Amino acid sequence: MSSSRALSLLSRNGSRLSSTRGKAHFTFQPSTTLPAALQSMEKSKMNLMQSVNEAMRIAMETDDSAVLFGEDVAFGGVFRCSLDLQKKFGKDRVFNTPLCEQGIAGFGIGVAAAGATAIAEIQFGDYIFPAYDQLVNEAAKFRYRSGNQFNCGKLTVRTTWGAVGHGALYHSQSPEANFTHTPGLKLVVPRGPIQAKGLLLSCIRDPNPCIFFEPKILYRLASEDVPTGDYTIPLGQAETVRAGKDLTLVAWGTQVHVALEAAQMAKEKLSVDVEVIDLQTIQPWDEDHVVESVQKTGRLIVTHEAPISSGFGAEVASTVQKRCFLNLECPIERVAGYDTPFPHVHEPFYLPTVHRVFDAIKKSVNY
Repeated sequence: MSSSRALSLLSRNGSRLSSTRGKAHFTFQPSTTLPAALQSMEKSKMNLMQSVNEAMRIAMETDDSAVLFGEDVAFGGVFRCSLDLQKKFGKDRVFNTPLCEQGIAGFGIGVAAAGATAIAEIQFGDYIFPAYDQLVNEAAKFRYRSGNQFNCGKLTVRTTWGAVGHGALYHSQSPEANFTHTPGLKLVVPRGPIQAKGLLLSCIRDPNPCIFFEPKILYRLASEDVPTGDYTIPLGQAETVRAGKDLTLVAWGTQVHVALEAAQMAKEKLSVDVEVIDLQTIQPWDEDHVVESVQKTGRLIVTHEAPISSGFGAEVASTVQKRCFLNLECPIERVAGYDTPFPHVHEPFYLPTVHRVFDAIKKSVNY
């Protein structure tokens, strides 16, 4: 290819990318059904930011010991998730911290060990790594090393997660797999406002330290009729969000919506019925739910935004291969981010898009 033609192609592609930059690579799909216990509750239209705010408000109203702290949370936080909470609960219960993730996590461990409920905010999941030692070597092991005499189970760490359209290296990562190798922590990623509220309240009230990853692209993009009362969604339980008989597609967080689009495309173009499962809780994950589905369909694809190597999809694939070996009709596929730092201008090529997932479906059913 001549250099002039290459420059021409780059120019045209660059124009196309700039025209779509900032747009989501998926269409948010609201929940179509609610658990029976929630169906009769009064509902209000909320985006994900508002549902997180509502969950923290309820938690602090029902637990006088609950405190919320982190960088900029006093005025509402950079994503406005803690908006008006200091005004309602006072400066002793909602307050700013220094810009020190290790300190935020360590302070939260101390608060929880003293018997109070700690809701700690790490502003971006990309910056949770300075707190890694505190979370992995202290919070996760507190109960075990003391023979259950002490614990910091009332600690919940909230942090943002995933691609946002323009975040690049330091504002787009999905670090969940970095923590799944550590017994003692629970990890949760919601797909929308209804799940965010119920799962966050479950995390705050769970007797174990939890990390709650919030897909930041959904803060304002995702809107649903959310029950306004106090409700929880059990941790460790997956949800089938689309029934199918030909292939099982497992995802969590934002990628659930990508999976749902790919499943619909497979139905229309291949006449393939894809079952889509939202794990919701990454640790502990609902093995039995996924295994039951794969025993029915005989095929499995796991998709996530994080890099493919050592991503949590590998754990799902390994477990299913062991438990469903005689049921499998084809090799298990993983569709994930590439093994590179999260790019900026090349984000559309990095993400596991609808078309990449669709190609994996086609490959699996034609095996």
